[in-house]
Amino acid sequence: LARRETGEPVAHLTGEREFFGRPFRVTADTLIPRPDTETLIEIALALPLPDDARVVDLGTGSGAIGVTLALEKPHWQVALVDLSEAALQVATDNAGQLNAPVQCLAGSWLVPCEGPFDLIVSNPPYIDASDHHLDEGDVRFEPRSALVADDKGLADLAEIVRQATGKLVDGGWLMLEHGFEQGGAVRALLDEAGFQDVRTAQDLGGNDRVTLGRFASASS
Repeated sequence: LARRETGEPVAHLTGEREFFGRPFRVTADTLIPRPDTETLIEIALALPLPDDARVVDLGTGSGAIGVTLALEKPHWQVALVDLSEAALQVATDNAGQLNAPVQCLAGSWLVPCEGPFDLIVSNPPYIDASDHHLDEGDVRFEPRSALVADDKGLADLAEIVRQATGKLVDGGWLMLEHGFEQGGAVRALLDEAGFQDVRTAQDLGGNDRVTLGRFASASS
C-alpha cells in the first residue's frame, strides 16, 4: 500500500499485466503493456501474410507484441529484438512461460537481424522529452529509454522506417505504434520511403495509434 500511494504501477507491484488474454511478467526494465497496443495485434493478424511469415518485433520490451503474434500464428517465424539486455531477459522469460517459439536478439532495431521479413512491427519510444505526460501516471516508473525519442519523438520511428526498407520482402509490411498526434508525421515518413497502402488505425479511444504501409521495391 505504501508503494502504491507513491504512484508505483499495480503491474510493478503484482509483477504482471494481462495482454490479449495472457499474463505477461513486467519489471521496471520494460514498458507495461497497454490495451491500446492490442489494436496493433488485431491489424497484424488480419494482414494477407504467408502461412510461414517471417516477423520481427523491434524494441520488444516485455515481449507482449511478438510473443502474442507467435502464439496466435504458430506457423509464423517470430523474432524479438531489444537493445536492453534486461528487457530482453523479461521477454525471453515470458516466451518460455507461455511456450512461444520465438528467437530473441540483442541489438538496435534491425541491426542484429538478417531478414528479409514479411512483417516488421514496433512500439518504439515516441514521446518528446518535454512532454508533460512523462511526469504523470505509470510512465514515471517506466524506463525513459523506452519512452523518449529525439526530434519531437520521431527519431526512432524515422530510423526504423529507414532500416526497414532494406529488411522487408517485396510486398512486406511495416507497422508502427505512435503517439496520438503523430499519425500524419508517420504516414509522411512511410510515404517518403516509398511505402504503399499507407494508413493509420485508431485505438480503443478513437485516437490515431498505429500506422502501417506495404513496402514495394524500386524494381517491382
